[in-house]
Amino acid sequence: MKDTILNVKGLKKIYHDRKSEIKALEDINFTVNEKDFISIVGPSGCGKSTILSILAMLEEKSGGEVILKDNISIGYMLQNDSLFSWRTILDNCLIGLEITGKLNEESREYVLKLLKTYGLYDFKDKYPSSLSGGMRQRVA
Repeated sequence: MKDTILNVKGLKKIYHDRKSEIKALEDINFTVNEKDFISIVGPSGCGKSTILSILAMLEEKSGGEVILKDNISIGYMLQNDSLFSWRTILDNCLIGLEITGKLNEESREYVLKLLKTYGLYDFKDKYPSSLSGGMRQRVA
């Protein structure tokens, strides 16, 4: 039997402005079990990125439940790479660790190892403007 790692029940997201509200998500329900591979598909503007942003805790939900198994974190690749142009490739790779207070010598060495694995080590001291689109996505 597979363990459930994510359970989404009745997820709702409403965006408000001064004059109206927009229902982006309503009554979204799904379960993800260990080793599942899932896709979220739909037309532009249907809420795919909103679901992912809520799951990654980048955005607040308006209602419903998101139950995530302990020790599981969710991240996703944004449509744009969102690299900081004034930070080197290495510094861009380290920023998440810096923000979460998890940057130490061990985590820094791991990031350097990943840069080698993905063919980006020689660019670690360069800036995003010097990379191709595919390289920028790998950095992100």
